[in-house]
Amino acid sequence: MILRIALPLALMSSLVNAQDVERRIDALLSRMTLEEKLGQMSQSTSMRTPISEPIRDEIRKGRWGSFLNAGSPADRAEAQRIALKESRLGIPLVFGRDVIHGYHTIFPIPLGQSASWDPELIRDAARIAAREAAGEGIQWTFAPMIDIARDPRWGRVAETLGEDPYLTSALGAAMVRGFQGGSLASPDAVAACAKHYVGYGAAEGGRDYNSTWIPEILLRQVYLPSFRAARDAGVATFMTSFNALNGVPATGNRFTLRQVLRDEWKYDGMVVSDYTAVTEMIPHGYAADNADAAREAALAGVDMEMVSTTYFDHMKALIQSKQVDAKLIDDAVRNILRLKFRLGLFDNRPQPAAETRPVAEALDTARRLAVESVVLLKNEGNLLPISASIGKVAVIGPLADSPTDQMGTWVMDGRAQDVQTPLAALRRMLGPDRLVYARALRNSRDNTHDGFAAAADAARNADLALLFLGEEQILSGEAHSRAFLTLPGAQEALVEEIAKAGKPIVAVILAGRPLTFQGASSRAGAVLYAWHPGTMGGPAIADLLFGRAAPSGKLTITFPRTVGQVPIYYSHLNTGRPPSPGELGIPMGNPVEPKGYTSKYLDVDFTPEYPFGYGLSYTAFEYSNLRLSGATLRSGGTLTVSADVANTGTREADEVAQFYIRDLVASVVQPVRALKGFRRVHLKPGEKQTVQFTLTANDLAFYNEQAKLVTEPGRFQVWVAPDSARGVPGEFTLE
Repeated sequence: MILRIALPLALMSSLVNAQDVERRIDALLSRMTLEEKLGQMSQSTSMRTPISEPIRDEIRKGRWGSFLNAGSPADRAEAQRIALKESRLGIPLVFGRDVIHGYHTIFPIPLGQSASWDPELIRDAARIAAREAAGEGIQWTFAPMIDIARDPRWGRVAETLGEDPYLTSALGAAMVRGFQGGSLASPDAVAACAKHYVGYGAAEGGRDYNSTWIPEILLRQVYLPSFRAARDAGVATFMTSFNALNGVPATGNRFTLRQVLRDEWKYDGMVVSDYTAVTEMIPHGYAADNADAAREAALAGVDMEMVSTTYFDHMKALIQSKQVDAKLIDDAVRNILRLKFRLGLFDNRPQPAAETRPVAEALDTARRLAVESVVLLKNEGNLLPISASIGKVAVIGPLADSPTDQMGTWVMDGRAQDVQTPLAALRRMLGPDRLVYARALRNSRDNTHDGFAAAADAARNADLALLFLGEEQILSGEAHSRAFLTLPGAQEALVEEIAKAGKPIVAVILAGRPLTFQGASSRAGAVLYAWHPGTMGGPAIADLLFGRAAPSGKLTITFPRTVGQVPIYYSHLNTGRPPSPGELGIPMGNPVEPKGYTSKYLDVDFTPEYPFGYGLSYTAFEYSNLRLSGATLRSGGTLTVSADVANTGTREADEVAQFYIRDLVASVVQPVRALKGFRRVHLKPGEKQTVQFTLTANDLAFYNEQAKLVTEPGRFQVWVAPDSARGVPGEFTLE
């Protein structure tokens, strides 16, 4: 008897379509010259407005497979027409652009978005960005950035989703789904790009582009999971990172690109280098010259070279000398053509007609995401929210009315005129008679005190001082690493001066990274950390200040007390001599009698200023009654962990309940806590909800000394918690 299995119609259609695409790719490959293949493997930044005749001619000849940051929507439409109608084979171009946290509508920086712990809202923001970009002829974005970042000195921490692999995996996958929509071929979808593959966030000294040394166990446990999650979410492309990983540049790394990505994960998408990363293998000391760099990148599995031209210049000779197998070129071109077919570029995908503008839905989503991204760090005496009946408010600081800085790093197409600043929003809310504004400093780096007198006078004549502090756009992002994390310029001195007025102070900090600001915090009754909140950051902050919304943001990166603690992160390993909380100072013992010889600092508490997962609200939440569905988890089974979360305050609000575990004894030491789940719940005053998390043995797996994924029997602790430092505990056994 022959067993016939009926496949769902959609799956059958998908398989047929995939087979048809592969046949079409084979047919194209059989007709392509080597020069045309190498053209497909090349991306250029040389297309401008208007398109030059040399570029038009190169498009006709198939010289380029992709353009980066190319021209206007009309230029892109014209270039695509030439490629489809005037080139020999009619192979379309793919236009790429950095749409990192919005296109025209700018959302909070990714690190800020992650503080929302809201995958659905983050997906919606990426969907809007895709619509705006695709409407202008962009089909490919270089996002999400899913590097794990544990060093706030690194400027690109602003682009990341924080320090935790579980959370980054969830939010990164949500971004992929948002950018790509239900089908890549849809006219409002763009191909996402998982970057930077891999280990870029562990740069030595927090210096951008610097070397990373990551043992394979740590690589697989911490730095690879978010990329695997992106692959499982169907991400269309991967980008190699700039760094050398364990001495091998990521762009020439056969282990990560061939073994892990292709062989283990069975990835059939396209891999692009980062900007000139192929030729940068020469100063790395890995390649002797451009030809050698081209050979290493091709052998490693880089399909498309961004900006530099070593493939086109040298690959023919490398093939003739048998240093590169021509089959590798066909494989690379196959991956590129597959992307173009999946994008519908061969099948009359609509071309852009005009520039797009932010619409009401986009602005509303930007406002909601900005609200959810802001983290309340301090609120002494319930200073916030501000009473609607307050008299006069002094708005002070260089970032209260700075549209460009409010958008943050990596904003290619955001427009300052679309940005609504806190000052503008507060003026609308309070009116001209109840608000006085003093910039005080020209920018966040200004060291002069010229504006202090006017600012102090404004504070003295007001009932409350709102200080907008932090760092400008240009102080975070790529190649913008900082050795110190303090508030730049004379901002701490400004806070001291305003404090002399004796009025309550609320500090709102706009920044692209965690900062250290103990002086300002000690003088402020309340602190809101707003990141760089994007186009609608002003109304969002005003909503929070006056209680029209309640803060629910939770940190996704640990805030150090001082830069000397960096790197600092919650999921660290324990030592053989762990310190006690609050332990500080010179040990009283000596090497003979080592009393107080623990893993701490002499001069600062070893704990963070604010832990991962931390964030206050305008109400109070109480966690209680943790219960497990059983005392034992067996292979193939599940264990349910539940706890009650109650709103014991007077305002309705959202709370992000977090679920952590610890493997108490393992053949490879495990972190003191590891995030395994989270739930956003909305609670009215007096309301209580049960949050529930389910564990399987697979959730407890780790990489052993042989870098193999294993589970081991033993005891585990669990917490359902408001942050990584607290929570109601429980315990179970894995058999």
